[in-house]
Amino acid sequence: MSISEESVRTKLEEVLDPELHISIVDLGLIYNITILDKKKVKILMTLTTIGCPLFDTIEVDVKNKVAELGLKFEDIELALTFDPPWTLERMSERGKAILGI
Repeated sequence: MSISEESVRTKLEEVLDPELHISIVDLGLIYNITILDKKKVKILMTLTTIGCPLFDTIEVDVKNKVAELGLKFEDIELALTFDPPWTLERMSERGKAILGI
């Protein structure tokens, strides 16, 4: 199966923030998706706050969903950044509507 940025993003739309129950894509937490050698994925993401205790939970959910594309866990790299920091403006219109913003 060929992996694409679009197919990975579609899977990430199924990963919900554990507290807000909104897709991490709609929250604007995904900064970049890079496909390496058509069989490895690197995902650059952020969190709504530095030190969020739920990153481990989100990481497992991300890897589980992306692995459904036929990848092994070790072929899915998740990198965390806070540059630039997350703001409400990063949210999709759908995410803002869900939260009533």
